Amino acid sequence: MFVIDNAYVDFNALYRIHKAGAFFVTRAKENMKYDVVESLGGFDSGSGVRDDYIIRVTGVKSRYFYPHPTRLVVYHDADNDREFLFITNNTKISAIDAANRYRNRWQIEVFFKWMMQNLTIKKLWGHSLNAVMTQL
Repeated sequence: MFVIDNAYVDFNALYRIHKAGAFFVTRAKENMKYDVVESLGGFDSGSGVRDDYIIRVTGVKSRYFYPHPTRLVVYHDADNDREFLFITNNTKISAIDAANRYRNRWQIEVFFKWMMQNLTIKKLWGHSLNAVMTQL
């Protein structure tokens, strides 16, 4: 399962992940164009999930690079009163699980930002758990 920052959304790369049999979750760009193919429903509205769809991207490049239908989860963050759109090729996990996977990725980003600012670390020696713990 790849959990990808939305700044790096590349439908060509996402389709390669899909064809390899792996899964991804990422935030959709706000200007992403798509058509709803099917509404999945079956989610607890108290969880923050507003909608769960199978979609087909319709942007000229997007449609060319990702011709397969994918899933769109619309999630409302009540704490910040914001709505987020997540896309994933995994239809087996619940809609809230898809949203939570991305949210947990963001917590890791916040931790690394805090670590770099407060511990005066300019560069990590390595990216494994052992390397980070040794440096800390």
